[in-house]
Amino acid sequence: MHDPGIYALIQLMPTALRPPCWALWAAASVLDDLTDQRDAQQAEREARIQAWTRALQRDLAAGTSTDPVRHALVDTALRWRLDLSDLQGAMTSTRDDVRGQHLADWSAWRARCNGQFTPWVEQVRHLFERAGAPMTLQLDRQQDYQRFIEGAQLTDVLTDLSADLAQGDLLLPQEALDAFPGAEDDLRQGNWSPATAALIRELTALARQWLTRPAMTRGMHPGAAIVLNTAACLMRAQLDAVEGAGQALLKRVPRPSLAARARILAPARIRSKLAWNLTSLTVPGPRRPAVTVSGPSPEAESTTLRPPPPHPDDARPPQIAADRMPAHVAVIMDGNGRWAEQRGLPRPEGHRVGTAAVHEIVYGALEIGLRHLTLYVFSTENWKRDTEEITTILEAIRRDLDEGIIRDLDVHRRWLGRPDKLPEELVQALLREEHRTRNRTGLTLTVCINYGGRDEITRTAAALAQAAQAGDIDPHLIGEGDFARRLPHPDMPDVDLLWRTGNEQRTSNFLPWYTTYAELYFTSNYWPDVDRRDLWQAITEYSRRQRRHGGATL
Repeated sequence: MHDPGIYALIQLMPTALRPPCWALWAAASVLDDLTDQRDAQQAEREARIQAWTRALQRDLAAGTSTDPVRHALVDTALRWRLDLSDLQGAMTSTRDDVRGQHLADWSAWRARCNGQFTPWVEQVRHLFERAGAPMTLQLDRQQDYQRFIEGAQLTDVLTDLSADLAQGDLLLPQEALDAFPGAEDDLRQGNWSPATAALIRELTALARQWLTRPAMTRGMHPGAAIVLNTAACLMRAQLDAVEGAGQALLKRVPRPSLAARARILAPARIRSKLAWNLTSLTVPGPRRPAVTVSGPSPEAESTTLRPPPPHPDDARPPQIAADRMPAHVAVIMDGNGRWAEQRGLPRPEGHRVGTAAVHEIVYGALEIGLRHLTLYVFSTENWKRDTEEITTILEAIRRDLDEGIIRDLDVHRRWLGRPDKLPEELVQALLREEHRTRNRTGLTLTVCINYGGRDEITRTAAALAQAAQAGDIDPHLIGEGDFARRLPHPDMPDVDLLWRTGNEQRTSNFLPWYTTYAELYFTSNYWPDVDRRDLWQAITEYSRRQRRHGGATL
């Protein structure tokens, strides 16, 4: 954590952003130092980290601290309106590091990276956004962003190899070590062998590849892009030092030469100064009230969560046995336009009325205890419709987000689809809502907007091909799990029940990967006429069906 490269990168930032970045870096460094304090036993080090974290919670509530690092972090959080609840997991992960970790494979290694390293990087991104120079990441470049962070973490692990080995730690995945027989034992014994050298060459090449993501900064504010590109250059220079150290890598921390650093930083300072001089930044005024680190900030959760309102007729959900309940219901909300035409109204009016039916279904899902609900709101094929109808649908989505009818329910809202053609304001509103509700656990509501199932599969296949080309995966060993992990929402469970309204009996390119074994349920009523009782009836029908998944009924 005490990399002089961090200091150089912070110096490339505008003056207003340097103090909050120093505060974040200092806090992360303190926690890292507490982990590495070998003058204390494991339990004592865990206790020190926990004590520091709890003290931060109290300091945030008080709005100040007697500890200089926590005082700087508290001031940063309140002044820049940062939601420090994201760091809770990172602090817990740091505490767990005290116990030592065995990382079986790259998936486990990445999970550690995501839990411990990524949240701190995200805080810096939020700072740039608050200042009006956002590090905007396009949705189709999220994988590049994640790979970049993993490359930075792998560079850090390789750089600190000697210090970690001295403490008995080897923070590399077993999968990587096993590929070079004998390398693990040699590393732990401090022996520089051909296997060790081959392992280091392989890992430095992999880290260099992960760090080289030129598409990641396209469309960013130039100042933010310069910071990230310079970070990549510095880390590649660090990898050169790692690879060139040879057996000295096991004895001391390698560093790039001053000349190498100067070649990178001198032009970066000139470019960054020009970029920031041409930028008008938003610097916060008076500090906001105190927040806590253990939960979402006032900005993230402005209201207390409430139960859904009762049905107008006091209808109550049926009692469904837990083993007969679907975990995931997906709905094709069909018939809005025909509902309006039947009443002599313009088709767009049906979409406006259909929004109330969405609220009803969400209420019903919460009341019956459904965990996942996915709604087909707007497909990639819907762009063929009349311009007025398209505009009405998109405006209805944005208005629903703005009005926040279900904002204070225990609902985690997510978006699945492509950003292409969608208004940028709508895309940002969807992303903000997903971030704001990320800690809720009652119902995961996924809205599919500008979504196509074949498009999703095609893009996922492309991501898998890129991974194979990059050497991240053996193409001869690709399985369903490898594909599923590269879907936009890899944690989404398979659909148990697919329900379509509107008297049509098609799946219409909706969630083809997830609906392979779904029970299909079709009803004749148009979507605006639906309420929560229709969802309950669909789930009741599902509970009566015999699901065999290819097996025989005894």
